[in-house]
Amino acid sequence: MKAYVVYKSESDHARSVTDFLRDFESRTGKKIEQVNPESASGSSFCETYDIMEYPTIVATDDNGVLLNEWRGQPLPLIDEVSYYAN
Repeated sequence: MKAYVVYKSESDHARSVTDFLRDFESRTGKKIEQVNPESASGSSFCETYDIMEYPTIVATDDNGVLLNEWRGQPLPLIDEVSYYAN
């Protein structure tokens, strides 16, 4: 399973996302892959999972099937996401 966070680094929510990512890695030892929705691959990712709100955290299985997602603020609890992260 994999977890991704989609957000714009130059936005109002960027600070809360970077704090969440730092705390997540510190507590779990796992990383969440960051997706920039303004890049070509990020745009394709957003289109695939119908993401129009940032930040969004997406959890998928190894084949890319959507398992769970959290849209907007507030961000989910670390424990909610850690199950899905590698």
